[in-house]
Amino acid sequence: MSGTPARRPDQLGTSTPLLVAVDHDPDRLADVERELRSRYESDYRVCCLSSIDDAFATLEDLATAGEQVALVLAAEVVADTPGTTLLGEVRRLFPQAERALLIPYSHVGDPGTADAIFEAIARGRIDHWLVRPAPPRDEQFHQSVASFLLEWAESQRAAPHTVDVVGEAWAGRAYELREVLGRCAMPHRFHLAGSTEGQRLLDGVGECRFPLMIMPDGSVLEDPTDIEIARAAGTTIEPDGDRYDLVIVGNGPAGLSAGVYGASEGLRTLVIDSAGLGGQATSSSSIRNYLGFPRGISGGNLARRAYEQAWVLGARFAFMQRVTHLRRERDATVLELAHGGVVAGRTVVLATGASYRRLGVPSLEELHGAGVFYGAAASEAPLVSGEEVYVVGGANSAGQAALHLARYAKRVTLVVRAASLAAGMSHYLVRAVEEAPNIEVRTGTEVVDGGGDGWLDHLVLHDRASGELERVCAYAIFLMIGARPHTEWLPPIVERDLDGFIMTGADLSADALRAFGRPPVPLETSVPGVLAVGDVRHGSVKRVASAVGEGSIAIRYVHQLLAT
Repeated sequence: MSGTPARRPDQLGTSTPLLVAVDHDPDRLADVERELRSRYESDYRVCCLSSIDDAFATLEDLATAGEQVALVLAAEVVADTPGTTLLGEVRRLFPQAERALLIPYSHVGDPGTADAIFEAIARGRIDHWLVRPAPPRDEQFHQSVASFLLEWAESQRAAPHTVDVVGEAWAGRAYELREVLGRCAMPHRFHLAGSTEGQRLLDGVGECRFPLMIMPDGSVLEDPTDIEIARAAGTTIEPDGDRYDLVIVGNGPAGLSAGVYGASEGLRTLVIDSAGLGGQATSSSSIRNYLGFPRGISGGNLARRAYEQAWVLGARFAFMQRVTHLRRERDATVLELAHGGVVAGRTVVLATGASYRRLGVPSLEELHGAGVFYGAAASEAPLVSGEEVYVVGGANSAGQAALHLARYAKRVTLVVRAASLAAGMSHYLVRAVEEAPNIEVRTGTEVVDGGGDGWLDHLVLHDRASGELERVCAYAIFLMIGARPHTEWLPPIVERDLDGFIMTGADLSADALRAFGRPPVPLETSVPGVLAVGDVRHGSVKRVASAVGEGSIAIRYVHQLLAT
């Protein structure tokens, strides 16, 4: 089959998604086709093409026919044409398709190849790269392909164990449910009750209270509480008077890291969080500079992996449990929970993180969940297909959100108060944002007003240099500004800076140091035996990798405290 010049899909108009591979070399194309057909043909149609012209024509036909393309693989060069030229055009035709450049094994480690891949990613021409398959069976090749297909499935709301939410409106409790599911890193879809899909899901349900959650096993929850959601997902315990070696408050990257290392080193460990998994990191659609993930990883996927790792190692989790108070007793720290229970830890690690600061514009706050979103770009992106979208913020999370939304939206405008993106964003993201054809950057600008009738339709922008106001059309705005630490529940004995971040170690005041009676260990707060890690800590580096590092380092000091 590999000798034919082009093999177009046999059945246009069917619903089975496609895997497309392009290479002019018949032997190399045959290797790719063999691996794709042997492993994926039961669930995907495989289309292998030997020229750029055939590939363009086929993809145009598929787009016109309304087909789904899940993945496109292209050789580095196809008959003198760079594969990135084709892959760059795929985004126009199939915004949600994953795109990967095929490279030979001999090119791994080559500086020129690395520069070309980095440049292609920065310019938005490819999403991934992978090494050509070796003679059967190449499991490394399939590990990469499977991860690409999972990303595509999640973007389609077709990932395994997806929860359906049916509501009468986008905003209100229906949006709160979507936020909760997003914080739990649970794949989910939302449908209005009056939509075709909503009606199909409601068929046979009868009288009910909206919003509904329809679980993967078919069970239905009517207007569930957060605790009921956690119970249905099987991800909660209800601590009441239990005693642990280590209690971690917060389940973001820092808390998950502390949970993994604490449990793996034999400590009886409990992780408590008022929400679910991953903290603010779950809003990141792709973290490309995290160690060990050369092709990037989403914040939600990273959180799920870390949770499963900690769980298997022995950590226990209490989701949707809000800690309301902390007090130190003679040999333990007691944490009081909102539902009335208590839990005691010989040591405590505070990893409650920070959330995006609210904009504080009443007309926009009224539309929270109806075009106005704080974070959540990864989960809400499919809503904005073909629309004008704004992202507010100048840090990495805002850059990642803008790039992810650009796959769906007609245009994304990144609004930044600072004079340049480089002031708060990593270099690789600055490059990618500046190269994206449908992302506009407005520096020295802030959002001061906006509104809409039931859904956002406009914003008012303020130019900080000229003072001019401009009204612009906007279908959605994603706000990722500032950082507000989750420390309002802590008693005054836990020392904080003026912005509410927790002071630790050498940064403690002279009064706190005198009260200790001994030098505090690094990361220890003004309460003996209580440490703070990650974004909630004064002076921390606001990066996922830094939070993970602090969470692991904290366990060394936990052992030291337990020994004394």
